[in-house]
Amino acid sequence: MTMTNLKDVYHDQLQDLWSANTQAINIVAKLGEAAGNKDLSEALIAGVNGMNDGIAKIEEICNAHDIAPSGEHCKGMEGLVSEAQAHALDANFDDPAVRDAMIITQYQRMVHYALAGYGCLVAFANRLGHDSDGALLQECLDSTYDGDRTMTSIATGGINKAAA
Repeated sequence: MTMTNLKDVYHDQLQDLWSANTQAINIVAKLGEAAGNKDLSEALIAGVNGMNDGIAKIEEICNAHDIAPSGEHCKGMEGLVSEAQAHALDANFDDPAVRDAMIITQYQRMVHYALAGYGCLVAFANRLGHDSDGALLQECLDSTYDGDRTMTSIATGGINKAAA
């Protein structure tokens, strides 16, 4: 597809983030199951719920613009999911706190991809005058920031100390 304007970029990036979220859900659920820390496990479950909410909002926006949300495959998230599988789930750990520290690391890498995506989409929607899109995407961005802050708090609140 040739991109001729910001609208084309906007649609492409909606599809990219939909793909990213749909790929991340399964691995995040597995990370939640593997987590030894109860707060971490609960935060990861909340992350899955947040991703489901983001997917639904992106689908709503795509439907309003008459585009399929599934038009793009996010290679970036594919790589991050592969890394999370290899480093947090398939690797051997002597200490559950060390695994939990790695789980947080891998999760935050995926979340930071989403933060960049949502931030750009909010800016594009607002520039294009799609105020209702912008508001929905801002909700996703805010929720994603909250999840990232929660992970940082869990890591610095005890997991990193226990892993050291």
